[in-house]
Amino acid sequence: MTEKYEVVVVGGGAAGLSAALVLGRSRRRTLVVDAGEPRNAPSAHMQGYLSRDGMSPAEFLAVGRAEIARYGVELVQDRVVDAVKEADFTVALAGNRTVRARQLVIATGLTDELPPVPGLAERFGRDVLHCPYCHGWEVRDLPTGVLATSPLSVHQALMVTQWSKDVRLFLHRVDEADLTDQDLRRLAAAGVTVVPGEVAGLVVTGDRLTGVRLSDGSVHDRAVLYAAPRAVPNNGLLVKLGAELRETPFGSYPVTDERGLTSVPGLWAAGNASGYAEQVVNAVSGGYRAGAAINAELLTADLDAAVGV
Repeated sequence: MTEKYEVVVVGGGAAGLSAALVLGRSRRRTLVVDAGEPRNAPSAHMQGYLSRDGMSPAEFLAVGRAEIARYGVELVQDRVVDAVKEADFTVALAGNRTVRARQLVIATGLTDELPPVPGLAERFGRDVLHCPYCHGWEVRDLPTGVLATSPLSVHQALMVTQWSKDVRLFLHRVDEADLTDQDLRRLAAAGVTVVPGEVAGLVVTGDRLTGVRLSDGSVHDRAVLYAAPRAVPNNGLLVKLGAELRETPFGSYPVTDERGLTSVPGLWAAGNASGYAEQVVNAVSGGYRAGAAINAELLTADLDAAVGV
């Protein structure tokens, strides 16, 4: 028998839990399907969230799950493997469960693909970082490196100088000729040392990053390395359901209105499922907006049906 919900939320991270909290408090029968793969799992702490600065991502999610449970929201550890839109949405789970929903929220986020440098993935979220706003304060004034993945990495190196004045930009596989004259002038003005040559690996001593090793065997003493991952949106369900997508330098994301509604009626996107630059605090806000808008949509639809509109 197919269970019926008013809303199914796919993804139990910050955006999904926030939408579910609003919907639960609005007395909407809501199911959250959580695959248990939060993007920020490698990080010990999250920063920049007023009143939650320094909280661990795991604790944040645990608190959120407890909060939605108070309002009758059901959460299941499972994965959505298929979804079909007819009058309602039919959602199939990996655990052989099928549910129906009047509205569907996609909050599946994205996956970070790191450059294939030996040792990088093992240190990610510790002393290999991607965002100075997330981690810069904690590693301020340390000898810092930036691994170039494209000429756009110049911007990252310049930003990092707000937190450390000892910054080296490792060009890795980026040709120095690909940097513009303006890039070079700005790097020089910011005091960033440009290091040509491919990065072969990291030097780790006593479970701490202590250096960056180039393919020529030379080692640069560094305590921190920023590396920009390639963002891979987890947009399979959005594609399957026919949502219109927009191409960005960071992948394909759904076209939405200001509330998070996609081009498919009843299909919503929130958090990193809707865009690359959604920090936790933004994801919570986006989930809240979607949840409130969904409640209003359902209310209006029911009233219109009652009066025969």
